[in-house]
Amino acid sequence: MRESRRTERKSLPEVHGSVPVPEGGNPLKRVFAVAGPAYLVSVGYMDPGNWATDLAAGSGFSYGLLWVLLLSNLMAVLLQSLSARLGIARGLDLAQACRIEYGKGVTAVLYLLCELAITACDLAEVLGSAIALKLLFGLPLMWGVLLTAADTFALLFLSQFGIRKLEAVVLSMVTLVGGAFFLEVVLARPDWAGVASGFAPSLPGPGALFVAIGMLGATVMPHNLYLHSALVQTRRLAEGAQAKRRAIRLNTLDSAAALNMAFFVNSAILVMAAAVFFRTGHHGVADIQEAHALLEPVLGSALAPVVFALALLASGQSSTLTGTLAGQIVMEGFLNLRLPPWVRRLLTRLAAIGPAVLVLALYGEGATGELLVLSQVILSLQLPFAIVPLVHFVSDRDAMGEFAVGRTVQALAWLTAAVVVGLNGWLVWDTVARWAAGPGGLWTALGAGLPSAALAGLLGYLTLKPYLPHLAGAVRGVGVHAPPSELEFEPKGSFAVEPYAKVAIALDFSGRDPEVIRETLRLLGAQRPALCLMHVVESAAARFLGADSADAETQQDAARLERYAEELRALGFAVETRLGVGKPVPELTRLVGEFAPEVVVVGAHGHGFLKDLLFGSTADALRHRIAASLFVVGRGR
Repeated sequence: MRESRRTERKSLPEVHGSVPVPEGGNPLKRVFAVAGPAYLVSVGYMDPGNWATDLAAGSGFSYGLLWVLLLSNLMAVLLQSLSARLGIARGLDLAQACRIEYGKGVTAVLYLLCELAITACDLAEVLGSAIALKLLFGLPLMWGVLLTAADTFALLFLSQFGIRKLEAVVLSMVTLVGGAFFLEVVLARPDWAGVASGFAPSLPGPGALFVAIGMLGATVMPHNLYLHSALVQTRRLAEGAQAKRRAIRLNTLDSAAALNMAFFVNSAILVMAAAVFFRTGHHGVADIQEAHALLEPVLGSALAPVVFALALLASGQSSTLTGTLAGQIVMEGFLNLRLPPWVRRLLTRLAAIGPAVLVLALYGEGATGELLVLSQVILSLQLPFAIVPLVHFVSDRDAMGEFAVGRTVQALAWLTAAVVVGLNGWLVWDTVARWAAGPGGLWTALGAGLPSAALAGLLGYLTLKPYLPHLAGAVRGVGVHAPPSELEFEPKGSFAVEPYAKVAIALDFSGRDPEVIRETLRLLGAQRPALCLMHVVESAAARFLGADSADAETQQDAARLERYAEELRALGFAVETRLGVGKPVPELTRLVGEFAPEVVVVGAHGHGFLKDLLFGSTADALRHRIAASLFVVGRGR
């Protein structure tokens, strides 16, 4: 079935546009109406997975990795503001935008990677909640893990009261976590000079890179980028660009405030671990249970472990709720498939419970700390596959219009992507090299290296895809078009249905233009609708100067369109011509929108897979962006 932007399902349809944002009156009411989505997102930045990496960093390297938290937080604020911008400006969440932009194969792989990240995150929430139940009530960890399946229904019960009530519950839990760790830091009495020195970038010892990447993945969580782009659409904005501009600005401030709260919580956990465990020689405390057991004897306070466990329970339960929403958004956006939220949540929770039960059965409760850190490394490895598409989408001026980000923000976003990709590449290379050096390591290294190489290729494709048509234009050069051919028309046939009023014909001047036009007339029979001949100039001058371009190719293409138009007018058609410049798909989308035809006719390019990567597939991409029917003329006639 043909999909288009106009028929795209709404993100989180049960709460979409459910919170009105007032245009006039008290500005504080407007700020309050917009605030909320970023706080739901921020929960994921302080979930039990973050606790494990922060504890490992503080106990193992004192305050030396605080700079990683600061860098991660700055990245998170930037990326979450871009995610909100995408949702507000285009009315699409990130998963929907990926499905529209990429083919089915790429979309399927991106979906599987994102589901893996959500499962890894949910694994952290399962273990965190189970550990909290054990610490508070003495419940065996295995029973706690199994019990977490039931919280699916308890938490989803809250969603029937609306998004604002949900935001209030989550914000209360976040406040509890923040207050708990403020008290923990006060009790720990850290070395504030050491805290300040921890913001100087360094890798203070062996294993610091692994922990740092885990911290990065735990802080800049990939599925939260999908989540935020959908949550901002729960606000019902007034029509017009001004309302969108204001919403983007307020959501950026909301993101900064919420994520700085998350930064405080993560920093407090790391500082407490450094002050309590590293200072007393308890290095390598990544296990939450071990941290809880050591708090009372080291600090001499019976209150500290109880506060710690309550904060852990609040963290696990609040993050499990946002994980449900993220899973729903990802499945609906990538697959255009909607399941009841309780079914979606249960599937995700069962996928997380399986590994947790297996590890507990095979290795015992002592392995939970390492499993938590590993889950956050998995999140970090998936990050580039969310960041790169997001940066491309918000930089696309054709799709975003005036809301596309400027070059400075683009540069910062690409720098963020480069840091994430570089650190992940370093980790993968280091891990594969160590495995290769071990006994029987060659086969193990190949088993890990080949999938890593395939994913690197996918990431390269995602990075270069918007530039492939530009590269194709440069390769083809000035002599891109075949010589013009004479047109011979024999309109025939009749119609017994309501005739078309407008038909657009997109010509690429590849030498098949007469064939495309003949097939259009064959389709129309005796009808005489208004026709519009369209072509997009892809020369370097046209891309740079836009409509002001007057290079030789632009003039020749305009003349050729007019020649075809004159021949059609001689047959009794009313014909106009439209010449676009730049990227074919966005320009054709714009031209089709201006002319508003019922049918758009294009020619099939006949490329194979490799040429399709280089030259692009206009018909496949165009069909997702227009409301008109698309008729593709094959190459066999």
